[in-house]
Amino acid sequence: MEAMKKRYSAKEFDPSKSISSENMRNIEALLQLAPSSTNLQPWHFIIAQTDEGKKRMARAAEGLFIFNKSKVLNAAAVVVFATKTDISEEYLQHLTDREDQDGRFAQGNFKTDNHNGRKMFVDFHKFDYKDVQQWAEKQVYLNLGSFLLGVAALDIDAVAMEGMDFQALDDEFSLNEKGFSSCVVVALGYRAPSDFNAALPKSRLDVAEIIEHV
Repeated sequence: MEAMKKRYSAKEFDPSKSISSENMRNIEALLQLAPSSTNLQPWHFIIAQTDEGKKRMARAAEGLFIFNKSKVLNAAAVVVFATKTDISEEYLQHLTDREDQDGRFAQGNFKTDNHNGRKMFVDFHKFDYKDVQQWAEKQVYLNLGSFLLGVAALDIDAVAMEGMDFQALDDEFSLNEKGFSSCVVVALGYRAPSDFNAALPKSRLDVAEIIEHV
């Protein structure tokens, strides 16, 4: 609750401050350990800490999205969240083999049952609902939610940005060729003293308005 109450969307970062190596490892762990439906993990991440890396990402914050350029350039680190564009049988088998390697299956038949169950859900979205990439992107946003709370618990400020040219990001990092498409960018670091949003109170709808008990 402490992290949830204190986190906010940083609007201005102090470019003189960096994230420690230990916390960068924690950031990678947050991305790796996030939950996803059927443990699908349909994601890929690009992290920029160098000036050159952030400049490459900032190419997606031009024109209409220029308001986000300084956030990208002044952040201590920037993370691109990308979604798998296809869920292949080979990928599903790769997941199952990794789970087996990690000791997830107490009995041999559990491995087959788990694989078939996950494939059933993927096939629902691939052939019946025809929204497999959108469904995969929902899993990426599950990661995003836990990530924002996690970095807040590390006392790292963050802002999630959809105001980016994602086709430019895909092209810059050859994401489509790798089987992914970018969907959201998170800038990380430490707020500048001049960040107006840091001092503003949170504004949320009342509990009684959004929660119904039955």
